Amino acid sequence: MTTDHQAQGEAAGPAAELPRLLRQLDADLAAARNAEEARGAASRLLGKKGALTLLNRQLGTLPADQRPAFGAALNAAKAEASARLETRLAALDREVFEKSLAGPPHDPTLPPRGAPCGHPHPLMSTMHDIVDIFAGMGFQVAEGPEVEDDFHNFEALNFPPDHPARDMQDTLFIDAPGNLLLRTHTSPVQIRTMRSQPPPVRVVIPGAVYRHDDDATHSPRFYQVEGLLVDDHTSLAELKGCLTLFVQEFFGADVTVRFRPSFFPFTEPSAELDCRCVVCKGAGCRVCKGSGWLEVLGCGMVDPEVFRHVGYDPEQWQGFAFGMGVDRMAMLRHGLSHIRALYENDQRFLRQF
Repeated sequence: MTTDHQAQGEAAGPAAELPRLLRQLDADLAAARNAEEARGAASRLLGKKGALTLLNRQLGTLPADQRPAFGAALNAAKAEASARLETRLAALDREVFEKSLAGPPHDPTLPPRGAPCGHPHPLMSTMHDIVDIFAGMGFQVAEGPEVEDDFHNFEALNFPPDHPARDMQDTLFIDAPGNLLLRTHTSPVQIRTMRSQPPPVRVVIPGAVYRHDDDATHSPRFYQVEGLLVDDHTSLAELKGCLTLFVQEFFGADVTVRFRPSFFPFTEPSAELDCRCVVCKGAGCRVCKGSGWLEVLGCGMVDPEVFRHVGYDPEQWQGFAFGMGVDRMAMLRHGLSHIRALYENDQRFLRQF
């Protein structure tokens, strides 16, 4: 039984909400019919816009002498909510298992079913398709390490130490000698390729990259395909022709493209390439966010400063570079709205491809 002193404590301040929120969570978990509904109920409490998260933002408004007690109560409520979710998920798993046992009896003398044939993951098949298109234009595949140093990942690409574009990369650094990091793009392979061979260069670079970013359209680990062409007669017209052909090969010959001015430290001039939305044909839909256009990739003419870093004479050689996210290309191709669907290994989802 709750004492008068406890009742008064619950009735005052944001902490009074905690017992009610936990009781509501118990009711929602009890009503959940599957794991997805149970996690949804918990997210209303623990998610980025959940009730406990909103209460946590009120911590700074409390008197200083009340903050430790409220913070401790809030942390305890979060731990308790997580524990109750795990308990409910375990119970739902048991229910599913018990239902499976209640099905038709299994004959152990029957021969085993053959193992199903596998198939490429939609991310890998998308990346292979992109590479194949550029290989048909004469590009060779180049690869490099995923653990990089600052020179190859930033400095040689015209990112000086105080350049604001470094803040856009959300870099994951490694606690080890040598100023090492997980590469934020596959561009370091462009630098390694140019430093290892003289021009002309024509390479396409697929691979995994890493950034401290996680939401509906971003993952901490994702895939990119970049390309680099260096020759003594390269022009912006060739860049536009090459990438227009790629988009039409990937999405279809009737796709319209446009180039918008942009900025990248390692190209000048720089551009973003958009294509007319392949879902709504430009009318405006959820996939293109009503604009009628889909952002596909970034590109531009290689900045002369990058050539100086690798020992190429910018007066003799010109080049263009481009880069795209494989995850985004797969989402656009298949009409996906959430990147996590590509990483959850749900066989029901993957069997569609």
